[in-house]
Amino acid sequence: MKSSTLGEQRKKSTAICAAVFLLPVFFFLVVYIFYPILDTFIISGYKWNGISADRTFIGLGNWKTLIADTDFWQAFLHNIIIMVCSIIIQIPIGLMLATFIEFVAKRKAVSRIFKTIWFLPYLTSSVAIGFLFTYALATNGGIISTVSGWFGGGNVDLLGNPKTALFTVILIIAWQFIPFYMVYAMAGYSSISADVYEAAVLDGATRGKYFWNIALPLLKPTLIAGAILSLVGSLKYFDLIYVMTGGGPGNATELMATYMYKFSFSQFNMGYGSAVAGGMFILITAVALTANKLLNMGGEE
Repeated sequence: MKSSTLGEQRKKSTAICAAVFLLPVFFFLVVYIFYPILDTFIISGYKWNGISADRTFIGLGNWKTLIADTDFWQAFLHNIIIMVCSIIIQIPIGLMLATFIEFVAKRKAVSRIFKTIWFLPYLTSSVAIGFLFTYALATNGGIISTVSGWFGGGNVDLLGNPKTALFTVILIIAWQFIPFYMVYAMAGYSSISADVYEAAVLDGATRGKYFWNIALPLLKPTLIAGAILSLVGSLKYFDLIYVMTGGGPGNATELMATYMYKFSFSQFNMGYGSAVAGGMFILITAVALTANKLLNMGGEE
């Protein structure tokens, strides 16, 4: 038998070491991600209340109902609206705040003050923000209604009006997550060498020209990654909507996640709730892959 060379022994030891370190990760991926996804699709084939041991296999019955369920597709449309508004509002404002800190608030003490104040909304839990704005926007005694009363107007019901409820919540979501994209853009700025800015200044470029012609193109990968994060997060959003409106009034703010929650844990129809969750998984994956492809095509030089 040939004795293994030193290079072969190193490759073998490296493979064993890699396997030892990757095994726990693989275990958690299987237990907490792959198995729940698979089990969700399995449960979607049953009529089951989620509690009793008895469940009835109905095949694709829940999926046929889901495809014809107009309320689910309306919820999906609401997710799309939140996704588009989030990308349009959160990322540009986050970039604007990061640019302000990068160009204007250069002094450490000043930048720390702005960073701390602007980042506070993201540090606050969604449940706390939901209750805070629910009271602030209350029809009786809320901030908007009170200010309206000062000028002789009546009570304003932003959350109880189907025409305004969704966009009111979208603005609150944007207020919470803009700081995240500010930090994301700041990280992008930190990857741009200071020599690039100094060279641009020596060539006579103003800060505006530097931003549009140099910094913004260099920040494209960061902005694209942020857009994909915003897209996926918007399509699976749940907590703030559930706390503030519960999907109401009517179905005006219903999202796929709140719709799934109602069937699974309020109506105890775990089979159909799993079908809704499976539909969410398919739609989110399809939209995310498509958007990733389109955004990266647009980002290619």
